[in-house]
Amino acid sequence: MSLGLDYYPEHWPEMRWATDACLMRDAGLQVVRLAEFAWAKIEPAEGEFDWNWLDRAVETLAEVGLQVVLCTPTAAPPAWLTRNDPDILPVDAQGRRHSFGGRRHYCANSPIYREHTRRIVGAMATRYGQHPSVIGWQIDNEFGGGQTARCYCHNCVAAFRNWLQRRYGHLDAMNDAWGTVFWSQTYDDWTQIEPPGLTGEKPNPSHVLDYYRFSSDSWVDYQQIQIDILRARTNGAQFVTTNLMGLFSDLDYYKLAASLDFVSWDNYPTGQTDRWRDMLSSPGFATETVHAYDVGDPTITGLAHDLMRAVKDKSFWVMEQQPGHINWGDYNPAPRPGVVRLWTWEAIAHGADTVVYFRWRACPYAQEQYHSGLLRHDGEPAQGLRDVQAMRREQAVMAAIQGTPVCAEVALLHSYDDLWAIDLQPHNRDLSYLRHLFTYYRALQLAGVPVDVAPPTCDLSRYKLVIAPTLHLVDETIAENLHRYVEQGGHLVLSVRSGFKTTSNRVVDTALPGLLADLVGATVEEWHSLPPGATYPLEMSALSGQPFAVRIWAEALKPVNAQVLAHFIGGPLEGRPAATLNCIGRGEVIYLGVWADDALAGALLAWLLPRAGVEPVATVSPGVKVMCRVGDGHEFVFLLNFSDVVATAKLSRIGYTDALTAEPVAQELWLGPREVRILRG
Repeated sequence: MSLGLDYYPEHWPEMRWATDACLMRDAGLQVVRLAEFAWAKIEPAEGEFDWNWLDRAVETLAEVGLQVVLCTPTAAPPAWLTRNDPDILPVDAQGRRHSFGGRRHYCANSPIYREHTRRIVGAMATRYGQHPSVIGWQIDNEFGGGQTARCYCHNCVAAFRNWLQRRYGHLDAMNDAWGTVFWSQTYDDWTQIEPPGLTGEKPNPSHVLDYYRFSSDSWVDYQQIQIDILRARTNGAQFVTTNLMGLFSDLDYYKLAASLDFVSWDNYPTGQTDRWRDMLSSPGFATETVHAYDVGDPTITGLAHDLMRAVKDKSFWVMEQQPGHINWGDYNPAPRPGVVRLWTWEAIAHGADTVVYFRWRACPYAQEQYHSGLLRHDGEPAQGLRDVQAMRREQAVMAAIQGTPVCAEVALLHSYDDLWAIDLQPHNRDLSYLRHLFTYYRALQLAGVPVDVAPPTCDLSRYKLVIAPTLHLVDETIAENLHRYVEQGGHLVLSVRSGFKTTSNRVVDTALPGLLADLVGATVEEWHSLPPGATYPLEMSALSGQPFAVRIWAEALKPVNAQVLAHFIGGPLEGRPAATLNCIGRGEVIYLGVWADDALAGALLAWLLPRAGVEPVATVSPGVKVMCRVGDGHEFVFLLNFSDVVATAKLSRIGYTDALTAEPVAQELWLGPREVRILRG
């Protein structure tokens, strides 16, 4: 386990570098990320390289024992490149070409930019690929950030047509998959196909979904260019990663991560709460906020951490960790003492093996002037550095945890294809894929149950309970995987809009839920999209007849083999089944034909978790997060209080010691505001 920082030596006088290096070392930091946006400094004119400053920066850090992660600087092409080759600049869906002056101003499909990429990455890898203090590489920076995941330039048009030919083989197959007979959209030549940009009406959703897939694949392909160069010139001695963005959904992170050694991501809890809160919270649903205002929403941050762990099913790095206030949120509160430590341990609890703070020193100019660092603008320590220094004595425990897997018996199924398809055609303004998934994630967190996020094609056998809130696009492979899981004793929860479409985004022509109907043992006879203010009352027999108010979406089910678990007790669907249970092999499938709010999701899980044999790690007060990592004969339990008040945690079993003090702990613990407890069992 290492702690590190992001450093920009080019921003500061060289006479300061050695002082900074010693301060970093003395704070207990071990890893430094460099050169992320330094292309213009490395190559001030085409073909004219200046390595001297970067050589000296690397050596200055190495002299005090710090390890270096170098970045390929392709996220910010220099002015001379865009002036000489403006064709590299991306074009948005309205046909407007981006200009120089920010970052991410390039198209991944530009042949010219790909050649420049090979040149600069090859030059850097040749120079530093065998350097003993360079331990790895970060490729580019935040692919797709700033709404740059999808370009519509002529290079992308040509690449899209080639992508479609590889995917479908023949135009007839593509026309059939897209249903182009509708509105006379049939194509008889590949050159007729354009990106789904400015159309008089909404574009064909199958066309749009394929463009989203193509755009994501373009970044996977572009990234592979850099991976191949780095692997060849480092002989595999240095790792290769890139920094992802948590719940950012314009790219398929499972595909992007496949060729990396591990993933890293950029974690800004207060900003991400501002950015993602509305996307995840259901309008009209009362959700009590119990966390302190300066810590972000730990459930939102937790879902992002767990998704980043999911994309390679292994531990990850946080390559940028918020060290204080940021500059891009809605309100940008300053975290109080202890919060940076809380965030660090939260990342470790969710599977991080290294945490790198962005940034070392606050910058006095340009776009990020109001973003804090571990040092203030004047070079003096900020509160974040004091928190980091306080963790020096905890690093031995961090090292013992490194590499251990997160222990989760429950999985939430997640798919970018499903997300894109649902959000293209929600059929209800308040229905979004991540919003639905988040309801179940939050209920599991409140129940003290760690959870894995997982793709629907993965091996599910290690889970006692699998929840697929909206498994929308289903093929035989997915259906067979779920059937195998249930037959072997798994407990599966499916919910609304599942099995609704084929993978080409066409509604199935069989009874819903399509290929999942036999698994569910029931069919969907009707579905209702509910406007704001409309509710359908529901009663679930398994929950002692407790009534619930259904909003947003409701489905009336027709049991075939399944047992009825819930009925609508009012409204247009009164008397109709709303949830079923079907036994297959040694397992069972529950289909919940309504959009669950927090109350229903919580009650369902309170009944279902013991039924599936899942025991919470601890029963906790609101605002307390529980996580668990297990390995080498040890179990580490993390209790993190994100609230402003004293909270309690009652462990499900006894025998733990405090990992930091080695003192035995009681079964019931008290946690102060923002307190962290790490227990060893």
